Amino acid sequence: MSEIETEELSLSDIYNLSLKVFTKNGCNGNNATALSKIVHDAERDGSLSHGLFRIPGYVASLRSGKVKGDAEPVIDNSLPSVISIDGNYGFAPYALEKGLPYLSNSAEQLGIAIMKITNTFHFAALWPETEFLANKGLVGIACTAAKPMVAPAGAKKAFFGTNPISFAWPRIGETPIVFDMATSRLAMGDVQIAARDGHQLPDGTGLGPNGEPTNNPKDVIKGVLLPFGGYKGSAISLMVELLSAGLTGDNFSYEAGEKDNNDGGPPKGGELVIAISPKLVAGNNWEKHTLDFIKKLKELEGIRIPGERRHKNRFNTGLRKINKEMLQKVRNLL
Repeated sequence: MSEIETEELSLSDIYNLSLKVFTKNGCNGNNATALSKIVHDAERDGSLSHGLFRIPGYVASLRSGKVKGDAEPVIDNSLPSVISIDGNYGFAPYALEKGLPYLSNSAEQLGIAIMKITNTFHFAALWPETEFLANKGLVGIACTAAKPMVAPAGAKKAFFGTNPISFAWPRIGETPIVFDMATSRLAMGDVQIAARDGHQLPDGTGLGPNGEPTNNPKDVIKGVLLPFGGYKGSAISLMVELLSAGLTGDNFSYEAGEKDNNDGGPPKGGELVIAISPKLVAGNNWEKHTLDFIKKLKELEGIRIPGERRHKNRFNTGLRKINKEMLQKVRNLL
C-alpha cells in the first residue's frame, strides 16, 4: 500500500476553506457559518469522517436543489417541554444552532425537555448537540436515522440506517463524558475512508454484494453494513428509528431511501434531542455522587472515559494533516 499524501492546514484555514465552498455553492451567511463550524470542530477533534470529507456531499445536495442553502428554521415552543423545529429543508446544523438554546432553557426550568427537528438533512456528527447541553450542566441524548445501509440481525438486506446515538453527561470544571456512535459495527463514513486509504475492516463490519461476510471496504459499500453486537445493536437501531422518525413524524430510513434523489448527500429526516437537568431530577448531591462513581471507574486499569480522545485532540491547536486527494476535491468545488 502506497503512503497517503497529506497537506498541513491550520484550523482557521479549514474553517475559511469550508466557508468559501459553502458560500460559493448557495449557502447564505447563517447556513455557511453553521456548516463551517461543524466541519472545523470535527477536524479539530479528529472526527475525520465528519469533517472536510463530508463537504462534497453537502455541495452535491445544494447543487441538486434538494437542500435549501438559505433555509430559515421555524421554532414552535407552544408546549413548554417540547420544542419543535421545522428546518425548512435546510441542513441540520443551523436548525440545531437555533433550537438548542430553547431546549436548554426548557430543561433548566422543567427538569426535562425534548426537541424534535423535522425537514432537515443531517450529515454531521451528533456529539456537538449533546456537548452543547452538557456544557450547560444538562444531560444530553440525540439520535437520528438515515437511508438503509444496515441489515437487521438475521437479515442480509439493508433496512436500518447507521442510526447514530449520542449521549453526554456534564462534569463541572472538566470536559463532559460523551459518546457518539453508529449502531452499525462501523459508520459508513469510516468504511468509505478505509476504502479510500486501502485499509481492511474489522470482522463483523458487513456483508458483500453476495451476502457473505467480508473485510474489504469496497465490497461492504456495495453490500450492507451489520449492526454492532448482533441482535443487541439491531434492537438499539430499531429504537433510534422509532425515536427519530416515529416520534418526530419524519422519515424512517426506508422512507428516506425511497424518497431521496441519491445525489451523494444526506437524506431528509428527523432528529430527536433530549435534555435533562440532573440538578432538578437527582438533587443537589448529583455532582458529588457521580464524581465518586467516575473516580471508582477510573481506578480500573486500561479504562478510557468516552470523549477523552477527542477532547485531547481539541487542546492541540496546531496544524492538521489532511488527505491531499480529498482536499483537492474540496478545492475543486470553489
